Amino acid sequence: MNYRHAFHAGNFADVFKHALLALMLDYLKRKDAGFRYIDTHAGPGLTNLAGEEANRTGEWRDGIARLAEAKLSPDLQVLLAPYFEGLGGLPPPGGKPMLYPGSPLIAQKLLRKQDRATLCELHPQDVRTLERNIGRDGRVRILAEDGYRALKGLVPPTERRGLVLIDPPFESRDEFVAMEESLVTALRKWPTGMFALWYPIKEIRPVAQFIGRLKGREIPRILRLEIAVEMIRPDGPLAATGLVIVNPPYLLEAEARRLLPVLTDILGRGPGASFLVEAVTGEMLG
Repeated sequence: MNYRHAFHAGNFADVFKHALLALMLDYLKRKDAGFRYIDTHAGPGLTNLAGEEANRTGEWRDGIARLAEAKLSPDLQVLLAPYFEGLGGLPPPGGKPMLYPGSPLIAQKLLRKQDRATLCELHPQDVRTLERNIGRDGRVRILAEDGYRALKGLVPPTERRGLVLIDPPFESRDEFVAMEESLVTALRKWPTGMFALWYPIKEIRPVAQFIGRLKGREIPRILRLEIAVEMIRPDGPLAATGLVIVNPPYLLEAEARRLLPVLTDILGRGPGASFLVEAVTGEMLG
């Protein structure tokens, strides 16, 4: 599949991915020392949900719009607070379509003065748009490069702490293999780094094979998080998505167990809605 950002901005997969991304960045901020955020497939950074591409699919209506309408418990409001901060706030229930930030702008919003971000994007038009959307910010560097290749030279960062998001558009049939190889190469250079690998789920088998290969890599700590909003059908719309997180923050697994059931209830579209929290390697934390 071709997962171009503008067509899917603000959908259930974005809500899932960005809520967890914001939590991971928030964990890094709990220490005073600066950290590095690296985004290998940054995209344009901002999408107008009233624009042609977003409205062609309208997927945001079953994503961020539903979350804006939901009544959240105080506990869930705390868990989602970093995400809401990264968004610059939620639209009012029933409000007009808004500008939805992608991972680069969410991260930028959450950076402190001592933190840094490196954003990689290969598509020339998206690079120009990303540069406009980021603006003049000395904490952020934009590279017009292939993120897989660039990552080899970006780790370990000088900060020694940080998070890499590998979030490709899945234009290639061997994207799972490319993600795996990029992860393994980067881990050799930065074994203590945190890595988050995002994937759409159109079929179960490729994902199972990907997870199986990662198990065989002897990576000490891998957390797998997934959400499905309806039954997965290869010929149907995207209904499920996941994140594989290497070296996850200690509390992330337990907090995902509180967050994902609620997101599943809010974003579910029918039979088959479900979530998964699995320690692929390492101990379960409750």
